[in-house]
Amino acid sequence: MNAPTANDEVTTVPGATQVHYRTMEVDGVDLFYREAGAPDAPAVLLLHGFGASSYMFRALIPQLAGRYHVIAPDLPGFGQTSVPEGFAWTFDNLAAVIDAFTRARGLERYAIYVFDYGAPVGWRLAVSNPERITAIVSQNGNGYEEGLSKGWAPMRRAWAEPTPANREALRAFNTLDLLRWQYVEGVKDVSLVAPETWQLAHAAIERIGVDAQMDLLVDYGSNIAHYPQLHAFLRRYQPPMLAIWGRNDPFFLPAGAEAFRRDNGKAEVRFVDSGHFAIETHGAEIGAAMLAFLDRSIAR
Repeated sequence: MNAPTANDEVTTVPGATQVHYRTMEVDGVDLFYREAGAPDAPAVLLLHGFGASSYMFRALIPQLAGRYHVIAPDLPGFGQTSVPEGFAWTFDNLAAVIDAFTRARGLERYAIYVFDYGAPVGWRLAVSNPERITAIVSQNGNGYEEGLSKGWAPMRRAWAEPTPANREALRAFNTLDLLRWQYVEGVKDVSLVAPETWQLAHAAIERIGVDAQMDLLVDYGSNIAHYPQLHAFLRRYQPPMLAIWGRNDPFFLPAGAEAFRRDNGKAEVRFVDSGHFAIETHGAEIGAAMLAFLDRSIAR
């Protein structure tokens, strides 16, 4: 069956947009996730990033769920997810947990929406399981060195020299003030950004512990080393791809979005006039663009 066009009438399932809040044990991790939509509809996996949780998708999930089976987990280290003592705070481990989660939930094939930390998690899923990825939406989810701004300088120092002092310098990124800054920087009308976004993120960091976040910031350098594998995947498989970014992001530059075209001729690139957390100010626009993209990209 062909994907519906803008003029087609799309049938939705009554009650499909209701969001369910669930927890599943995966390899010792109590993984919290949000779920909506008909289980037999095409699946979409939403992966959040640093300073956030699946809460960032609170408006997007109902927007997509009338047509898609939407699942949004809280990554280990974030939101409502809890991990066992001794959990290894690396992106390889985060990806392994999410991969196991998708299999436990029976997601044989799915599209991914990646943002910030969700990008390196999603890239690992795609590289390891290319046959399972139906489409990719990147919202300020970087995959190229030219996408990294000068704001990454403290992290680069820690990657090059992971000394206690360089690691300790990363603690500042987890303060309430800097979390708020990440939400409002580059936003013209900051009254559009709900304060509980950064407050909930900070509360989760306080509950889980700042050390976990500092470990992940130090390990982020492994993602840059992984980029060539991502680029090879994009060149070989040319998945349907939409990069829709806040152009004023202080961490991930527009050049990072444009770079996807270099390896994937199918990549569509769009910008909105916002910052890092563009979904907070332009959620309706991003959701509409995502729906149109998925409708024409995924066989139903």
